[in-house]
Amino acid sequence: MAATTTDQFDVVILGGGSGGYAAALRGAQLGLTIAMVEKDKLGGTCLHRGCVPTKAMLHVGEVADAPSEGKDLGLDISLNAVDVEKVLGFKDKVIGRLYKGLQGLVKSRDVEYVEGFGRLTGKNQVTVETGDGERVLTGKNIVLATGSFSKTLPGIELGGRILDSEAALQLPEVPKNPIILGGGVIGVEFASVWKSLGAESVTIVEGLPHLVANEDESLSKALERSFKKRGIKFSLGVFTEKVEPSDSGVKVTLADGTVFEGDYLLVAVGRGPVTKDLGYEEQGIEMDRGFVLADKGTLETSAPGIYAVGDIVPGLQLAHRGFQQGIFVAELIAGQNPAPIVESGIPRITYCEPQLGSVGLTEKQAKEQLGDDAVQTYEYNLGGNGKSQILGTTGFIKLVREKDGPIVGVHMVGSRMSELMGEAQLIVNWEAYPEDVASLVHGHPTQHEAMGEAALALAGKPLHAHA
Repeated sequence: MAATTTDQFDVVILGGGSGGYAAALRGAQLGLTIAMVEKDKLGGTCLHRGCVPTKAMLHVGEVADAPSEGKDLGLDISLNAVDVEKVLGFKDKVIGRLYKGLQGLVKSRDVEYVEGFGRLTGKNQVTVETGDGERVLTGKNIVLATGSFSKTLPGIELGGRILDSEAALQLPEVPKNPIILGGGVIGVEFASVWKSLGAESVTIVEGLPHLVANEDESLSKALERSFKKRGIKFSLGVFTEKVEPSDSGVKVTLADGTVFEGDYLLVAVGRGPVTKDLGYEEQGIEMDRGFVLADKGTLETSAPGIYAVGDIVPGLQLAHRGFQQGIFVAELIAGQNPAPIVESGIPRITYCEPQLGSVGLTEKQAKEQLGDDAVQTYEYNLGGNGKSQILGTTGFIKLVREKDGPIVGVHMVGSRMSELMGEAQLIVNWEAYPEDVASLVHGHPTQHEAMGEAALALAGKPLHAHA
């Protein structure tokens, strides 16, 4: 083992995922000296094993669905086969290009990138086990950004026919009749892509009463209707009792005695924080079930000068949340006094078919906060939108407003709804009134017009909609 070397920086960042590298790039931009430690690959889960590869696979699924849609358009096209090796190659190529670009960006910003396993070993110190020996990094400030891992349930051991999302992304075949444990974002996205790529039967097992249960209930019900039409099966409201794997498949038994059998089981029951044995508690950082508790206004932990961002902080586990938190912390350390991030104002997107998008409060949350009589809602059906008719998608955009006040929530379901989330988040975060949005000119024919029509209706002057 080589001798220990010690370096001093303004900021030492533990983790090189979305939150960590955003803090590094913004901090360097503001003139801070930065060291960033990563034991795996720069870019973290989102780039290599999460958001990006999953969405690449979903795009393949979207293209695979095109031949069946083409029949109604007068096109005689067919899907003859799915070459899984080439599909995985496409996914890896996308990751590779983004990874190379990110590496160049970090290098160009003079960020000290340290490869190795790092632990918090002091109030302002991170010790890294590198290939060349132990390295001690001292920072005036420390940013914890160690990310998350795929969870499983007690008694369900990952391996073989039982997959987590990372293993599912490397599967060399399309499952024939997979079972998916968990109907949240990860579960419904994999159900969607496997069905598109030719799985004979896909079954989701969700213990809660609805799929994507954190969304506005109207979106959950709409997704369930669409999945039924697509032939995606689901069991709701009953939890799993037992999982029995074999060499050729998996048997899942529910608490009510219902049995499902499939060739693979995807465990998609959420993600846990990567914080174990990293020295956090030893330095006096307050924790809760593995999560790091950070001040909502500053993201500083209970240990002064130590901040936490991304999936290890309780709340939405989204790459773009961690990314923005990283920027926020870097600006705070640099003395820029940035505005605190409002959690409800972070856009939430599920990329299955149909897509779901939401930002702000659900109708239920708005009524709980403002009172039943203080909330107004409107759903604009995409059946009245020209571009949605061209695309052949059903769905709607739902606006939730405070009575005589601003729009506090936007919720949508339908093909390509993710592309409307930019306007949706501006509406909510800038506290726009329906009248403000109604006065804007939306291009024709676009799906964005549906947003304008919903606002017109909520403002009391519907044109292509009923008040």
